[in-house]
Amino acid sequence: QINFVACQLFALLAAFWFRVYLGPSHASSAVRHAFATLFGIYFAVFCFGWYSIHLFVLVMMNYGIMNMASIPNIHRYSFAVAMGYLTLCHISRIYIFHYGILTTDFSGPLMIITQKITTLACQLHDGIGRQAEELTAEQNRLAVKTKPSLLEYLSYLLNFMSIIAGPCSNYKDYIAFIEGRHVHMKLLEVNWKQKGYDRLPDPSPTGAVMYKLCITLLSLVLFLTLTKNFPMAYIVDNEFLEKTSFLSRLGYLYVVTQAAKPKYYFAWTLADAINNAAGYGFSGVDEKGIFRWDLLSNLNIWNIEVS
Repeated sequence: QINFVACQLFALLAAFWFRVYLGPSHASSAVRHAFATLFGIYFAVFCFGWYSIHLFVLVMMNYGIMNMASIPNIHRYSFAVAMGYLTLCHISRIYIFHYGILTTDFSGPLMIITQKITTLACQLHDGIGRQAEELTAEQNRLAVKTKPSLLEYLSYLLNFMSIIAGPCSNYKDYIAFIEGRHVHMKLLEVNWKQKGYDRLPDPSPTGAVMYKLCITLLSLVLFLTLTKNFPMAYIVDNEFLEKTSFLSRLGYLYVVTQAAKPKYYFAWTLADAINNAAGYGFSGVDEKGIFRWDLLSNLNIWNIEVS
């Protein structure tokens, strides 16, 4: 857990540096792809040690499928291999190692990579294997017309911004971000001349990042406070089981699971902030003229809690 937090905090600093010093105006797309990939691989090895090999094996296996499989079946083969490999890893962790792997759980990043592999495979199938009139408006927008190069593929799946805790994003959005087009594309959807602008504004993600960092800090405080007062281990305490009614045990179970949730809010919101800090995630302008940075997101805490 210390490795995880250290990696994500370092990734946050690297993301700011990436946006300022390796922005599209300062570095080529190849350099940006290479930096994002190499840092992502380093973070994976630092966090998961030799178990990170599972991430790289799955990525390379599906790169082979993407280049060798027929387009009508590319999404089926990619899904079967990615989900099959992920399932085997889960089964081995539980039934062979009995949760005894002494490292950060590598299945988290494996699940993110599985999402990205299947997302890209379906979008490739839409872009190359289907006619435009067969697709919905969103499928048309996200369809990938050409197969990515090895560097683009590795960068999309293993970049340092999302390899540890996501979120999953669409391939075309990621490539537009690396090439410096994704903010411009969203801004062109708004008639800025009517709003009194002579040229396109340059939105900064700093406000969105600071807001999300405040949420991560609050989540961390809540998690540490609540889990201290309502320990999970008390659920299986013999005295608690013998002397407490069923409804009381059920109520306590609800409380401790609620207390455990801020840990995930912390991790996933921090991951969102990292992507924004790198300049990725701009989604346009709302009806009040406020810049929005929610193109990609792991979660919506408010919707979760009031659903």
